[in-house]
Parts: sequence; C-alpha cells; structure tokens
Amino acid sequence: MKQLLLLPMALLCMHAFAQNDAALKYSNAITAADLKKHLTIIASDEFEGRETGTEGQRKAAAYIEAQFKAIGLKPIPALKGYQQYYPLYQDSLQNTTLNINGTAATFGTDFIIPMNTNESGKFKGKKIVFVGYGIDDAAYSDYTNINVKGKVVVFFLGEPKKDGKYIISGATRGSEWTFPGITKKLATAASKGAVGALVINANQETFNPRTVENGKKTGVYFPSEKNGTKTINYASISHGFAKQLVGDDFNFDSYLASAKTLAPFTINGFEKKMAVNYVFTKGRNTIMASNVLGMIEGTDKKDEYVFLTGHYDHLGKRNGKIYYGADDDGSGTCGVIQMATAFAKAAAAGDKPRRTLVFMTVSGEEKGLWGSEYYSDHPVFPLEKTTVDLNTDMVGRVDTERKTADTLNYVYVIGHDKLSSDLPIINEGMNSKYTNLVLDYKFDDPNDPNRIYFRSDHYNFARKGVPILFFYDGMLKSDYHQPTDTVDKINFELYEKRVKMIFHTAWEIANRNDMLKRDIPLTMGSR
Repeated sequence: MKQLLLLPMALLCMHAFAQNDAALKYSNAITAADLKKHLTIIASDEFEGRETGTEGQRKAAAYIEAQFKAIGLKPIPALKGYQQYYPLYQDSLQNTTLNINGTAATFGTDFIIPMNTNESGKFKGKKIVFVGYGIDDAAYSDYTNINVKGKVVVFFLGEPKKDGKYIISGATRGSEWTFPGITKKLATAASKGAVGALVINANQETFNPRTVENGKKTGVYFPSEKNGTKTINYASISHGFAKQLVGDDFNFDSYLASAKTLAPFTINGFEKKMAVNYVFTKGRNTIMASNVLGMIEGTDKKDEYVFLTGHYDHLGKRNGKIYYGADDDGSGTCGVIQMATAFAKAAAAGDKPRRTLVFMTVSGEEKGLWGSEYYSDHPVFPLEKTTVDLNTDMVGRVDTERKTADTLNYVYVIGHDKLSSDLPIINEGMNSKYTNLVLDYKFDDPNDPNRIYFRSDHYNFARKGVPILFFYDGMLKSDYHQPTDTVDKINFELYEKRVKMIFHTAWEIANRNDMLKRDIPLTMGSR
C-alpha cells in the first residue's frame, strides 16, 4: 500500500517541477529589447501623450489590440471584440435662470451651475432653509429636528473638524462627506424631500472668469453612476448673493467664519419664505473611451480568472508639449503586453494555465481611475470568480528619492497585507525563487501620506473585494507627470526583472489548486 502511494506522490513532484521549469522557460520571452520596442511606440510623438478621450488614446488602444491579436489572445465573448467602450461627457450650457422673489440673479456674478453635477431640469420652492454643511451622519448631523420637505436647502461645502481632526472620520483626512462630498449631500437632501439646493463655498467669495467659463462648458468627464440614487439640482452662489438672500435676520458673516475653519454648526434650521425658481438646460456631447482586453482560456479552472492590468493613458499634450508617460504607465502597459506574449507561448506549446488569464489595459486612470471604475461596475467576468488583480503602474524607473544600496534591485509592492493572506506567501515565494528583488512594503502603511493604495486601477478591484497586488517603482518626484517622462530614462534591465517577477506570481496563482483566500478586511478607508 505504501509503495502504491509513492507513485502518485512522485508524479505530483515531477508535475510541479515541470510546471516551475516551464514558468522559467517561458519567462525568458520577456526581454528588455521587446519591452523597449513596444515602449518606444507607446510613448512616441504619434500617440501625443494618450490623453483619455483623444485621438492619441484611440491610436494607443488600436496598437494594443493589434498586439493582443498578433500574440494570439482571444477576444472577450461578452464584448464581441477586444475593447470595452465607456462613455465620457462634455457638456455645454444652453440656458439657465435663477429667480428669487421674481428678481433674476446674474449668472457668473450671483451664481453658476456646475454642469457635471447637474442635469437639465428645474425646481421651485417657497422657502429656503439653512442646513449647515448638509451632513446627516451618526457622528454629526445638520438635520436634527429640521424639516426640509418641499424646500430649498442652503449649505456650505466641507465637513466639520474638532481638535484638528474631522469629526466623522476621526482622522486628519475627511470622510465621504468631503469626497464625493457634494453628490452625497445632494442625495441626502433629496431623501429628506428637499426640491433643490443653493451651495456656498466658504473659500470662494466671488467667481473668477475661469470658473465662470467652466460653468458654460465642461472638460471631458466620466459620469459616475448614481446607482438609482435620487438627487436634486443646485446652484453655487457667491457670498454677496448669499448675504442678500438671508438678510439681517441671519448672521451670515459669523457662519461664514465658522465654515472657513470647518467649525461645527450648533444651530441650524434658519428658515425664510422665499420664492425660488430655477431652470437649467445643457447640451451634451458623448465621447467614447475604452479599455483593451484579451484572454487566454484556462483548462480545468477556466471559470476562474487572473487579471493582469496597467493603464495606457497619460496626460496628453499641453501648451504644445507632449507628456510622453513612458514610465507612467507606458511601462505597465508594455509589461502587460510582454506577459501576454510569454503566457501565449506557453499555451501554444501545450502549457495552458488552469485559470483563465485576462490581460487588460485601461484608460482614464490619470483622470480618476475611470476605466477601471467602469470595468468594476460592468465586469465581463464575475468579480467573485476573479481570484486576483496584479496591477502594474510605473515599473521602469529607479526612484530618485531612494537613497539605499538596493536602488537597482527593488520594487514597491502594495496590497500584500490586505484582503488575502495568500498574497505575500505566493509573491515572496516566486520572487525568492526566480528574481530576488527587494520587495518594499512601505506604501502599505495605513498612514502613508501619499495614499498610493488609492491611486491606481487595482483599487477598483479591491473595493469590490478582489485581492490585489500593485507593483510600482516609487517615482513621485523628478519627471513624474512631466514632459520629460521619456523612454531614455527607463532602466530596462531592472524593468525586465520586475515584469518577470510579476509573470511568475501570475503563473503560480493561475495554476494553484485554490482561489486566493479573501480573509482580511480592507481597512484602508476609501478614496
């Protein structure tokens, strides 16, 4: 009986050795020369900085799709192709009026209408009521014993502090009442029956010409989903106009001083009869952007998914200068292409992954993680069956602020102690076996002032519960977000080594028996 058991065990060991040997063999398809070849194209003049919503971004998407096809990646069945398109909006003012007791307020002097947080519509109210910061939270509420049904609410932007910390978050960083802030406050007012809102920015006494022009036409923006949440329209009003509204019955200057220091309001609910008539109409131009996806179907676990991601957009062209984005994130984009090449060679040779591999380059990251937000809200593969997202954003440079002996042999890893206890074991094991990079976890500190965990596309997987690792070179100074982020600054030897390490981590996760455990709560807060 014991002898019979030895054979399966021996076969299992041989299989594991063959798998690991195969991983090493196919990782050699990832070369500095090929990374440079792709990066020289991605970060070229032709793509003009790849700003989301521009022709340069569309050219880059077409190039990545062509590479995925040439490599042999399959298109995504749900997309009937390689690109997941999502809408961006650009709005222009057509008509707006704000009448108070029959007198027309002046657009640009008394009020403006922020277009990307207002939809065409109108409201009427017979009373205004002051509700402080417009917050209703267990830790602090401006709505206690106040009835706003059928009325127009007036509130300040921001949220209160006490002893240097925000009351709601208990920290030096604000809560969701600051960001997304206005949308949450409007939804709260709507839920309490308010018909509209007048909003005051304590730090904006009047509207400068640029703000007024922005109130006539927006830049391109991503329409964050309201998920059926009811909201109301609003106008931003100047301090002088706000003072006229409340009159002598309300000490506006005193409340303004409190709002400037984010002091809590102890008395709210000031109410005044006032006929408010608001009309707003805007036109909309829709511009399509896209994420680019390709896949290698797995074998016995093909209904589980390993994602390899990077963003291919950058800052575009400004004042005649191209922001090339070679490191940010041409390096991650080309890393994804090269890892796809290595896995495709393995699959073609009969070494297909057990899980389905999805290679996804997203746009909109520099604008606010738009493309990954859209994917996470419209996934083409079940997120509960997505075992990991390995995100690569800036892996081609040496951090100019890193003054240690390992500057030519390191990578920052973010997410190792979050969501899954399997992550560091696998990543450290593969790195130790194949690449021996120094894995630096400093950006996983919850008190990291740079909040790196929230600043790239992995976050939109993490917020949905998908375990993530984010690989990053730490470049926050020097050429970061400058036109000088160019191909000649890349350290291709280190770049190749980092991409190979990510490849080996992906190989192991794609071929192990179990999906990654989801056993650690995400305690980093929110964006």
